[in-house]
Amino acid sequence: MSRSSVAVRFTVGGAAAAAAVGIAALAAGSILRRQAAIARRRIGKPLGEQAPFADRVWSRTHEGEPIELLMVGDSIAAGLGADRRKDTLGGRLAKGLAKRTHRPVRLRTAAVVGSETSMLGAQLDALPADYRPDVAVIVVGGNDITHRIPVSTSIAHLERAIGRLQKRSAAVVVGTCPDLGALRPVPQPLRSLGARLSRQLAAAQAEAALRAGAHPVDLRRAVGAVFISHPDEMFSLDRFHPSALGYRRTAEALLPAVAAAIERRPR
Repeated sequence: MSRSSVAVRFTVGGAAAAAAVGIAALAAGSILRRQAAIARRRIGKPLGEQAPFADRVWSRTHEGEPIELLMVGDSIAAGLGADRRKDTLGGRLAKGLAKRTHRPVRLRTAAVVGSETSMLGAQLDALPADYRPDVAVIVVGGNDITHRIPVSTSIAHLERAIGRLQKRSAAVVVGTCPDLGALRPVPQPLRSLGARLSRQLAAAQAEAALRAGAHPVDLRRAVGAVFISHPDEMFSLDRFHPSALGYRRTAEALLPAVAAAIERRPR
């Protein structure tokens, strides 16, 4: 066989392999798009897009100036899925922080349902210019995964938000992206892909928070297992957002970092 014949065979073989890879990628993409549509239909919007309004001073019986607690991020930070304001993530954290510090806690929620990390800036823009939170809790990332936002883009927006909050004298706690592998309405293999991508984003968020001087809390490790093992109790009606019990467990995971951030914050 001549060298030219061998070269032709390798060229044809390489082109065939590339075509096969391309076809497989297109097929996989089509499957994932169909599964995403299935997940959207299963989840729907039975909860609407408005979380219970929980902004108030919690534990008024305690004395002293209220601790200013700010919630920033997506629907989890806003508390969508809770039926009562005391069961939202902010309400749970405010009550728990008041009990630990023996001081009242004034909760302000800037978080907006459906937000990606890129929307944190707008949430901070909406705050009064003279507002100075003592501690800010950021929970965001799930929508970045579902909307296929590059990790580098998400992290850049997160770091800017942390810096802006620190300029307002706030200690910052970052609850990293929850494990999307816990979402039963999402079919396989899309659920496994979501689990992998959410873990990658969570790890990057934790590293970015540490670099910026914030306090990360790995929500996948802290509460991911119980959401997977007890989905009926931990998820709300749409099987996507936490229930009252789900928020209680999430608040319990975040509270030690929030209390520690307050204690370490210069007065």
